[in-house]
Parts: sequence; structure tokens; C-alpha cells
Amino acid sequence: MCRILIVDDESEVRAAIQRRLMRDGLKADIASGEAEALDRIKAADPAYDVVLTDMVMESQDSGMNILQAAASQDIFSEVIILTAYGNVANAVECMKRGAFDYVEKNIPGVDVFDLMSIKVGQALDRRRSSVSTVRRISRG
Repeated sequence: MCRILIVDDESEVRAAIQRRLMRDGLKADIASGEAEALDRIKAADPAYDVVLTDMVMESQDSGMNILQAAASQDIFSEVIILTAYGNVANAVECMKRGAFDYVEKNIPGVDVFDLMSIKVGQALDRRRSSVSTVRRISRG
């Protein structure tokens, strides 16, 4: 069973993403902000497979801090950064730091919850592939 964490300071957004993932047969934990997310990531055993996090919550760096914490806990954890205020500089920085993807919440004509479902599926596939490759190499 995969482990997913949804982090957003807007309860409606958390609940909507969680409901959409449940329709896909996935269970997700939720956190209402950076501090709670950092505690959950630190305590997770096993680590979260995928973390979806808002970029700006308690601070401008909330998403980056969560990205760093998830990668520190498990290098193969995939992090998807969500933002209502996307900009190219933030997107580039997130990707440089290892984010799986950077997604704007308000894309005209796109159901962001369907998009999150697709992105989570892709992130889970990449994680499985990475872990499988490492296991194969370590046995080899």
C-alpha cells in the first residue's frame, strides 16, 4: 500500500484532493500546514511515497522546507508542489531541488483534481521504478 501526504492550509483543497485520490483507490494522510507536515514526515515509517504540498503556507518557503524534509527522510519520496501563485523562478528552483512536479492550482480549463490524480500516478510509477532499480543493482 502506498503512502501519500497532502499538505495545504486550505481545508477545502485538502479534502478535495483526498476525495479524488480515494476514487482512485488511494488513501492519503493530510496536514494543515508546514509544522504538521514536518512532524508527519519525520514520524513516518515507512516514509511517504508521495507528498503533495502547497508552496506558500506559514511562510514563502513552506513548500521548499517540506520538499527538503521528504527527501531527507527518503531520497525516493516524490514531492509535487502546488501553488496558486506560480512563477517560473519558483518552478525552476523546486525542480532543481528534486521536486517531481510543480503545478498551478488555477489552470484555466483544467480540472486540477484530475491532474493531481494523474501526477500522483506518475510519481508512484517513478518511485517504484527507482526503488526497483536500486534493489536490482544492490543484488547484482
